[in-house]
Amino acid sequence: MSRTRVRPEDLFCARCHRAVRIGAAHWPEGYLCSACYDHALETYGQCAGCGVDRLTPGIALDGGRWCTDCAGGLGEFHCERCGRQARRYLRGVCGNCVLAERLEELLADGAGRVRPELVSFFDEVRSVPRPKATLTWVGKPHVQQILRALALGEVPLTHDGLSALSPWRSVAHVCDLLMHSGVLPHRDRHLLLFERRLPEWLDTIEDVEHRQLLNRFATWHLLRKLRASAAKRPLGPGAITSARARLIQAAAFLTWLAERDRVIGECTQADLDAWFAENATARRVVQAFLRWSMDHQVMPRLKVPTIRTENPAPISQHNRIALIRKVMTSDDLPLMERVAAALILLYAQPVRRLVRLTVHDVQHDGDQVVLRLGNPPTPVPEPFAGVLLGYIRTARPNRPGGTLPASDWLFPGRRAGQPMDPATLGKRLTAADIPTLHGRTATLRQLVLQAPPSVVAGMLGYHTVHTEAVAAQAGGTWKEYAPGDHTQ
Repeated sequence: MSRTRVRPEDLFCARCHRAVRIGAAHWPEGYLCSACYDHALETYGQCAGCGVDRLTPGIALDGGRWCTDCAGGLGEFHCERCGRQARRYLRGVCGNCVLAERLEELLADGAGRVRPELVSFFDEVRSVPRPKATLTWVGKPHVQQILRALALGEVPLTHDGLSALSPWRSVAHVCDLLMHSGVLPHRDRHLLLFERRLPEWLDTIEDVEHRQLLNRFATWHLLRKLRASAAKRPLGPGAITSARARLIQAAAFLTWLAERDRVIGECTQADLDAWFAENATARRVVQAFLRWSMDHQVMPRLKVPTIRTENPAPISQHNRIALIRKVMTSDDLPLMERVAAALILLYAQPVRRLVRLTVHDVQHDGDQVVLRLGNPPTPVPEPFAGVLLGYIRTARPNRPGGTLPASDWLFPGRRAGQPMDPATLGKRLTAADIPTLHGRTATLRQLVLQAPPSVVAGMLGYHTVHTEAVAAQAGGTWKEYAPGDHTQ
């Protein structure tokens, strides 16, 4: 009797329906691709069959999750070392145990033990929920060199000590983990990267006098402002991008003057007007450098042109309602985009503030759900309340990367202890055709027309001056009523 031969083009994943390779995992439901197989063995929760909280890699007929016993035929996944149910790697040992063994070797201080200062870092990394990605990361030679340098004390266990290591992206990730585990004091990551890359950028300036002047401007103006802002709230990537643009334009202005056979101390009003006449919009960021130079008597006191840009008009109320209906009912949009869009279209929250929200800002008291945006908390109506709670329970990427611990951020990022980058969330919303700036402006205008601006400001976390200005622009009449009884 002949046996039917399975061809590679006939193999498809039973869950995502993508083509799989020969040798892929074969469960009772069919073949599984590597991504679905990994995801299945990283899924824990309450089994829909027996009700036990454990590994639930199987999928029931109704879409619920099954444990290995209820699903049947999936295989043996108990770690022979710790007894935990998980994907097994070497010698029947789970990934977390293999990871712990490798970290013990990398973080050893030479006396056969993990360096005492790095114990909390060791405990944090070895217990990540997705050890496969962490094992790949730890296996990279440059990561091993960084960890060995820290373990042997070749560099001080400080932010300045870490800045001597490379490559900077891996060092930044290790620094995030060290801060999250309490080994290093918390410092703003964006500020650290700016401080680290500033000397490298200054070394590219060939003119010595230009380099010295730009170093003074960066140290005593840009860095001073960035550090003051970081002391109040975390910096976003926009602040660093803006500071870098000011430096680049300042260097371009000095080079442009040199091509006209002038130094900055000899700059005239005609030179300044000619500079802005070529491309005023792109070159307006140099204004901060010019004013700083005048205040510190580096250049003569001249008139800097004022360049104004008009904000785009908000979307109409009709379009806003249509977008709200779309994000509340459309199953085509990912749940993260639906939640973020609703927070913009219902509560006028900017993206940079959305990423700072945590799951603790969503409070569920009985039948009432409130969102802590300001004081007092803001009620969350249905159906958005159900969407928001469902996102927190099932769809929130609580552990988006294998090398990251659990996170309380409503929109977790890919850095330890950090939320999602505002630019990343903004791009996802743009791809979903959600106008973040126009939608937020339209929402705030509508809210200040329905309630006093001071009330809106308190509940949504805005300043009263801002909401009153928006109300005046929108034609609000709350401040125009004369006191007295208007019923007569």
